Amino acid sequence: MKLKLHTFDLPLRHVFTIARESIAVQRTLIVELEEEGVSGYGEATTNAYYGATIRTMTDALVSVEDELLRRDIDDPAQLWDDLYPALHEHPFAQCALDQAAHDLWGKRLGQPVYQLWGLSLHQLPVSNYTIGIDTIETMVRKMQEFPDWPIYKIKLGTDHDLEIVRQLRQHTNAVFRVDANCGWTAEQTLENAQALKEWNVEFIEQPLPAECWEDMRRVHDRCVLPVIADESCIIPADVDRCVNHFHGINIKLSKCGGLTPARRMIQRARELQMRVMVGCMTESTVGISAIAQLLPLLDYVDMDGALLLAQDIATGVRVEQGRCIYPSTPGHGVQFP
Repeated sequence: MKLKLHTFDLPLRHVFTIARESIAVQRTLIVELEEEGVSGYGEATTNAYYGATIRTMTDALVSVEDELLRRDIDDPAQLWDDLYPALHEHPFAQCALDQAAHDLWGKRLGQPVYQLWGLSLHQLPVSNYTIGIDTIETMVRKMQEFPDWPIYKIKLGTDHDLEIVRQLRQHTNAVFRVDANCGWTAEQTLENAQALKEWNVEFIEQPLPAECWEDMRRVHDRCVLPVIADESCIIPADVDRCVNHFHGINIKLSKCGGLTPARRMIQRARELQMRVMVGCMTESTVGISAIAQLLPLLDYVDMDGALLLAQDIATGVRVEQGRCIYPSTPGHGVQFP
């Protein structure tokens, strides 16, 4: 087994703004696991909010390199468990490694990963396309760059959020989702939801700061729209806490540590009768192709990361008009130059 690390700066189509930050270039780490001439690939982007940098991820992965050299990838989930004590403080790094292990596992066995999990590609959810915060005119133009998309996710957290949604609604009949990224209060959420429901908004993602559990319970009980946890649901232990505070959870592979813990979070959420979504962190096609393996298990998905880039770095799964198109190759289907 060989470990190879690749770093890239991914320029975005547009400056991407959410309630707490703006970025024009997304730095990303690609992990390559190579065995007998076959390579599997995984990805984790940097993220200031969660303290994930190229340096911290690289150092964490180098620290387990000797252990990897002694391994065969026969069971990616077991590898994740074995390395968790060393990597638990670096979930972004473990995510990229876990994705690479699954991709290699599938390629060695000659099957897509979802197939090895016993899943089929029937009735898959369609992905939204995300519109970052900007002037209303620019947000309209962003939406029109991907016309007739079935679902748009609109980033909010401004002092004119309802006007943004009202104006965008005039240009499409598509379903809307809104994501405040912790930018609202409980009162704002309950009030805004009344208008948003009239404009065919499907749900509200993470309206309150992650620590506002008491207020979030009040929102859950009174809101006319479903509320989905993001920043409040990071690791498997958070799923139970979200019961009676959110109607569903949005799992980010980088934040939880990869496909292995994501599948455990999905299973637990189903046991608790919660809705399940997986989202992206503006990854390239490497990370998006990993997300695609989970689609048969989901109610909702946000896998538009590669579409937000000015230029991609790999091939694999494609998303067209919200629908996932799988390559006829094993693993995650990732081809990396």
